[in-house]
Amino acid sequence: MNSLLLISRSPIPDFILPKTFPTHTKNVGDPSIHGNPLDSVSESKILVSNKLGLHCVRIERNESLGRNQILEIRNELAKDKIDFLVFNSLLPKSEKSLFVFDMDSTVIKEEVIDELARKHGVFEEVASVTKKAMEGGMGFDEALRLRVEHLKGLSIQSFKEVYHLLQLNDGMENVFQFVKANGCQIGILSGGFSPVLELFSQKYPVDFFRANGLEEKDGFFTGKILGEIINREKKEFYLKQFANELSVPLDRVVAVGDGANDALMLNAAGFGIGIHAKQGLKDQITNWIEFTDLSALVFLFENSF
Repeated sequence: MNSLLLISRSPIPDFILPKTFPTHTKNVGDPSIHGNPLDSVSESKILVSNKLGLHCVRIERNESLGRNQILEIRNELAKDKIDFLVFNSLLPKSEKSLFVFDMDSTVIKEEVIDELARKHGVFEEVASVTKKAMEGGMGFDEALRLRVEHLKGLSIQSFKEVYHLLQLNDGMENVFQFVKANGCQIGILSGGFSPVLELFSQKYPVDFFRANGLEEKDGFFTGKILGEIINREKKEFYLKQFANELSVPLDRVVAVGDGANDALMLNAAGFGIGIHAKQGLKDQITNWIEFTDLSALVFLFENSF
């Protein structure tokens, strides 16, 4: 049984369902099919839930949807600012699940390296490297090394100062509460820096994290990365490793991120979800949250309905 979730900040009108729900799923992509494939909701089970200021309609149906269908429905629902997520099933309360997040622009609103660069007076230099990397001019590892080189001479104390400027992304406070209330564990896999995650995990219920270490000498950073780089491949590796250590099957793992560097991690998880995702990530995944916030993750649990 497949679960289709429509999530909105406002109550979802009844007329939305027949306008957006497909019946011709077996014929998707068939050029001989004319007319709108978004038709009615007959022979489907529908449940409604309102939590944390969000409204959700859950449609249970046997027939699966292809990615093109999902994108078509999402585009239709976007006109009414409704998010659309599709999963094979939802998370059972009786069994342990795992939530894994990217850090920058996912758990928090900021990009830490940008804040450090501003403090160190090298924001433009770091931004130029970031721009080149996003345009495909260099890989993640090379770009990270170059940006970290610009942080040479930065005081270790700067991390504490920048940390106090960071803000949780909308809905993340709710995530910490309801995920833990459901007996799940939370991990963060970040292409950012360990000093920030060490401070963060002292305040928030983070069970484990991996991030990049920075070499320091006499209280200042040398501009070099210490140890392995947490890139897209390492994020996928650690997600699988932690899931295995916790005896949580991948189909009960939720992974959330915003950038292309998170794609492998999201696709390895049973529930891979982009949050206000960049186009480079959207091109590689099926599910993302555009109009609501991280509180929408509460509807991944069976007991939310």
